[in-house]
Amino acid sequence: MKVHSYGILLFRRTAGHWQVLLVHPGGPFWAGKEAGAWSIPKGLPEGDEPELETARREFREETGFEVDGEFLELGSLPQPSGKTIHAWGLEGDLDASRIRSNTFTLEWPRHSGTYMEYPEIDAGDWFSLAVAREKIHRGQAEFLDRLLERLEGA
Repeated sequence: MKVHSYGILLFRRTAGHWQVLLVHPGGPFWAGKEAGAWSIPKGLPEGDEPELETARREFREETGFEVDGEFLELGSLPQPSGKTIHAWGLEGDLDASRIRSNTFTLEWPRHSGTYMEYPEIDAGDWFSLAVAREKIHRGQAEFLDRLLERLEGA
């Protein structure tokens, strides 16, 4: 069965330059990793939940912020993992230092019998498009190009 994930790429204009909000995954696997580790807030649907509603719920769960407005369809991208990510751009602003994520339980170290709670997202930050290209997971980088095309065409 093919896995589909839905997310929102929040953007803003500051001092005449576009910035995007990316989030860093929590847990021990991603600790200390920067380049190629950041992502748009995204996740899987619950039951037959509509796609955009999934993206909005996942954004809320991973950041603690509600979003609404005029969503820009950015299409979908197949990932190296086999998952397909569908994304929407949305202009907005939030204080990234106030991001609060839901948590997950993980056995760490593996096969140790020790279970720990980790935040799904341990950080969020605003990046220029140039810096975001270095930070974002390579399978999601084209969303930055699609967003810029939509913004420049507007």
